[in-house]
Amino acid sequence: MIEEKRGDSAGRIPPKTIVATKPDSKPLTKVDAKLEAKAEEAKKGKIAALDRALATIEKAYGKGSIMKLDGDALLPIPSVSTGALSLDLALGGRGLPRGRVVEIYGPESSGKTTLALTVIANAQKSGGVAAFIDAEHALDPSWAKRLGVSLDQMLVSQPDTGEQALEICEMLVRSNAVDIIVIDSVAALIPKAEIEGEMGDAQMGLQARLMSQALRKLTGAIAKSECIVIFINQLRDKIGVMFGSPETTTGGKALKFYATVRIDIRRIGAIKDGDKNIGNRVRAKVVKNKVAPP
Repeated sequence: MIEEKRGDSAGRIPPKTIVATKPDSKPLTKVDAKLEAKAEEAKKGKIAALDRALATIEKAYGKGSIMKLDGDALLPIPSVSTGALSLDLALGGRGLPRGRVVEIYGPESSGKTTLALTVIANAQKSGGVAAFIDAEHALDPSWAKRLGVSLDQMLVSQPDTGEQALEICEMLVRSNAVDIIVIDSVAALIPKAEIEGEMGDAQMGLQARLMSQALRKLTGAIAKSECIVIFINQLRDKIGVMFGSPETTTGGKALKFYATVRIDIRRIGAIKDGDKNIGNRVRAKVVKNKVAPP
């Protein structure tokens, strides 16, 4: 009901006011009361059943195996700086997230390994343990030292096959004692069957199958150990592409799906001191980031 007041008996007209009054609510009937009580009882029953299910899951798989999204048990994702403020800002202001898979790819001599070694140096400054799986057998210790890497605190492995490299990575991750692992590179993770075969043998999809199986096993363990696993990848050209970019990364599509962060890094120029090149200017593009808005 709406009442409108316009004036008083003396003829004075105050500002127009409208007063809204709530209509009288009808009393609940016995049927409505029973339905409401039944709905409340069903709601309490669902909550009790959910609590029992959560307790059973935590008892079977450990505390924290399931939780509410807005609960206090969820902690902010820790991270390690890339060493470049502009790249950290592009990644959401904190760097590379711990417990996630990261892919760094780009053309040759674009700074992929340099960026990975810089992240290792920053992790070591915080007391972290680092490992470098050198599948390319091309690591330069003197360059790593110049970037700030503590060589006596970094584990290095030069595996013979892709299976060996990924098994070593899995063992280090499951030890929960390593903070960052760099695999250089995906293109050099050659399956054992290809190494033992003859030159020129067609080995279709072996590396993609190897990467897919490894990432299925590694992803959960990486998240629990809060270890950053960085895959350095190379570019290849797709044949017969008429429109769009002909470039693609090696190792199949699995890494594209499992990676939380993907960084495309490219050399765009040289830094000169007179006529002498003293450095490279690179452009890093955050192609994928699942822990921060673009």
